[in-house]
Amino acid sequence: MSEPQYKRVLLKLSGEALAGGAGRGLDFDVIGSVCDVIKKCVDCGVQVGIVVGGGNFWRGLKDGGDRMERTRADHMGMLATTINALAVADVLEQKGVDVRVQTAIEMRAVAEPYIRSRAIRHMEKGRVVIFGCGTGNPFFSTDTAAVLRAAEIDADAILLAKNIDGVYSADPKKDPTAVKYDTITYDDVLAQHLQVMDSTATSLSMDNKIPVILFALKDPENILRVVMGEKIGTIVKEEP
Repeated sequence: MSEPQYKRVLLKLSGEALAGGAGRGLDFDVIGSVCDVIKKCVDCGVQVGIVVGGGNFWRGLKDGGDRMERTRADHMGMLATTINALAVADVLEQKGVDVRVQTAIEMRAVAEPYIRSRAIRHMEKGRVVIFGCGTGNPFFSTDTAAVLRAAEIDADAILLAKNIDGVYSADPKKDPTAVKYDTITYDDVLAQHLQVMDSTATSLSMDNKIPVILFALKDPENILRVVMGEKIGTIVKEEP
């Protein structure tokens, strides 16, 4: 097998992806297939960090709406990401992968507090590190958390595993003429208001020059293909 193109990656898994077709809760068949591929990446010598979303249980702004104070609603979303982090960790451990869960809000009975140097040391030892609770702050998405953690751990790339196979010029479900991009710059994503990540996350990845690769999680093997350098999905990066 050829050498991986990326030695250390930050994989972003949305909560919706972990729910499978049901849209809510956890689909352990889906999680199992994703963890099988993560194990293959680790076996290839790739260091893997994971940020999980929580939308399969609770989305702060969307679910709280005007019925809750925003900060409290976002804190509930952070707890939802912890549920997902523990679920993914358990499945990875069942498959023989060493894993650590770190949370941005301390909950020492179930996870380590997030400490950058410790997270890097875990990955250097071949452990997968799952980051829960987003950034630990309200008003920031888990996409922003993924970019922040990627910058902090010096990741070579951010892997966005979503329910769409790339970045399009418009919503392909609504516009049949939408064009899929193989490569696009951060500036163009921001200028065209494309829904890759929220603008805060996109700006942060641009400032730190971290390439973002968006691809479909429908086939979990895409994770390994991206790590090995295959042209899957869309790469968001600086001007060549």
